[in-house]
Formats: sequence, structure tokens, C-alpha cells
Amino acid sequence: MRDVYILGTSCTAFGKRPDTGFKELTREAYLDVLADAGLETGTDIEMGWFGNCGMGTFGQRNIRGQVCFTPLVREGLFPERVGMINVEGGCATASMAFHGAWKDILSGQAEVSLAIGVEKTFFPGDAARTQEIFDGGIDQLDPQEWQAYYAARGKEAGKPFDAKAAGGTVFMDTYAMQAAWHMKRYGTTRQQIAIAASKNHHHGSLNPKAQYRFKVSVDDVLQDRPISYPLTRSMCAPIGDGAAAAILCSEDFLRAQPADVRTRAVKVRASVLTGGKYRAPDEPGLSRVAAQKAYAAAGLTPADVDLAEVHDATSFCEIFQAEMLGFCEDGKGGALMESGATALGGRMPINLSGGLVSKGHPVGATGLSMIHELSLQLRQEAGDRQTGRARIALAENGGGVIGFDEAACSVILLEAPAGA
Repeated sequence: MRDVYILGTSCTAFGKRPDTGFKELTREAYLDVLADAGLETGTDIEMGWFGNCGMGTFGQRNIRGQVCFTPLVREGLFPERVGMINVEGGCATASMAFHGAWKDILSGQAEVSLAIGVEKTFFPGDAARTQEIFDGGIDQLDPQEWQAYYAARGKEAGKPFDAKAAGGTVFMDTYAMQAAWHMKRYGTTRQQIAIAASKNHHHGSLNPKAQYRFKVSVDDVLQDRPISYPLTRSMCAPIGDGAAAAILCSEDFLRAQPADVRTRAVKVRASVLTGGKYRAPDEPGLSRVAAQKAYAAAGLTPADVDLAEVHDATSFCEIFQAEMLGFCEDGKGGALMESGATALGGRMPINLSGGLVSKGHPVGATGLSMIHELSLQLRQEAGDRQTGRARIALAENGGGVIGFDEAACSVILLEAPAGA
């Protein structure tokens, strides 16, 4: 086993970009990550991992990464004959790409590996195409299984589930049921969910790459358009496009780089993937298992984590994940948000990027956008949203749904450069 380092990261602006294609987003993220890594071309890259969920709606399946990188190979910006592995895992896609690149270096199979996630989910006038992408995140072979599960869980939560009425909001309905159950069990309030949402909109207002760059007060969050009670629009991640990337390398390769590159390299302490199941409502989620494995692998505890990016597809998710990751006791996530601890300037800032609800959520790029934000923070390069000196950062990214679980979950632990 070898130490693995992040040599460079990148993230495009997230938002509704109907005139920018997959190849253009790929180019933007790739050239930016080369520059951040101090590389003129990708000559040293020995393997690529390409994450995407929606390109099949354009008819391009199977060789998505190879197609998007063809112009870059032709121009000598990406090396010829390098393998490109296509990855798809719902909203956890980019983290799976990162995990693959990490394993390349960890195992000694490569000295330098690229992970990139590229996504378009906004199609003007064609909501069916957007829906097709998200439909892939839930079982389409035996839908009666999750319909029966949600019907039962809805009764327990006091929020009945109607598969026909859910329509395109089935994912928001699943989160809403979890929120309703949590509120019933622990006394979590809509006010606390709104505080988490308002906090992240404030963080997003400081992020030049965020899809939403405006503040939203707690009252305005609560009064926004209902999506699925108790959730309002401001508590839910938007539809959008974007790309993000990371170049990972070995310690030997890093030693050969110029000093200004070496001093910015972020160390990967752990990368863990777990899989979901149909769990009981009071059973911990798969992110707790992933976090516990990551902490054990890194020799760390939740108390060692200085900041985190978590998968707030809805603002309730941030409350829940704070509990699953060990930042507070079960049932105390709402109080944690209310305390101000997770805001910029707090003792445990979460989602300084703005999170998914403000930064945006182009599903195949989201996980790597988290790595980009945390790398900026650990290098002290985050500008107006910079937290204090931070040594350890955590990224939690879930994808798809199996009952109340995500289908897949990634937890990654990062360590700041020695001189940061």
C-alpha cells in the first residue's frame, strides 16, 4: 500500500448551460485540472476514470469517456492509448471515479491517474429527458418492491406515499418521508431544516462556481414553494450542468514535481464505498458504515474532522448525515444546525461550497466537486468562504436509492498539505 496524493482539482461553474455540450464541459474541467496540477499536458497520466449518468439520453452509451476525450487526444493534450474506464453510479458517480483512480495509485498500477465527472441534466422544453436520467437511480425492474416499502414507511412516518401522485418527485418524496419520520421520532423541526438550507445558500453566495449565488433567509426558505412536505424548493438541490476533476499521484511522482506543486498536494487518508439495502427506519444508514470504515482505515475519529462536504440533495440530508458521520448524536442533527456550529466561522463547518442545494448538483460531477472544495479549503485557497486552518476534511456522497438508503455511498478523508 502506498500514500496517495491529489495533485490538482478543478470544477466548472455549475448551472443551466444548454449551449455547452459534454465535450466542451470535459475540455473545460480537464484543462483546468492540468493547470491546477502544474502540468502542461496529460503526458504523465496512465489511466482515466470518466463519470457520467445522462449521456445515454443523447444516444451515447458504452464509450462515453473515450468519445469526450477524442479531441483532446487528437490535440496531444491527453496521451494516446491510455485506458479510460466509464463509471456510472447515480449521484455517487464522480466519487466512484475518484475511488478508481485512488486504487490505481494505492495498488502501484499507476503513478498518475485522472478522475473526471461530466453531466448535463437540464434540457429546455424536454423534462422527459431529465426524468429519464433520474429514473435510473431507482429499481426499474421490480418497482413494486420500493412502492410497497415506501407505502409502509409512509404510514409509520405519518406521510402517506402514493406512487402515482409522486410522479417526478419520487426522490424528494423519499427524503420527505425520512424527514417526517425523523421529526416524529426526535422532534426535529422544519425551522432546523430551513436553517441548514439558509446557511448553505449563504455559503453559495460566496462561491463563484455555485449555481445559486444569492442568500435566502430562514423565513423565505419556509415560505418558498412546497415540493413535498416538509420540504420547500429552497431545501432541494436544483437541476443543472457541470464537470469536475482530480489528478491523483503517488508520493514518488510528487517528489519529482516543483516545490510549488509539492506544497499544494492534498493527501488521501481513506476512500470507502458502501452499498445500500432496504433498512428499517431506525437502522443507521450506509454512510455510517462507510464513515466508520474510513475512520478506521485512516486512524482518525469524527472529532478529528475539521470540515465536511455532505450530500444534501435536500437540507434534511445534511441533518441526517451529520448524525451518521458522528458529528453529533442521533437525533441531534437539527440542534447542531441551529447552534451555528456548521456555518462558516463555526467549529465544524459543513458544505462551505454551498452544498448541493446552492452550489448545484449535476449528478455525475457532484462527488468530485466536493473534493475540489475541500482541497481549496485545505490549501487555504477558498477566498471569502475560507474556514480557519483545517487539517482533516471529509466528503460524503450518496447515489441512487434503495428504500431509505442510498444505493451507494462514498466517504473520503483528506489531509491538508504539510505547509498549509
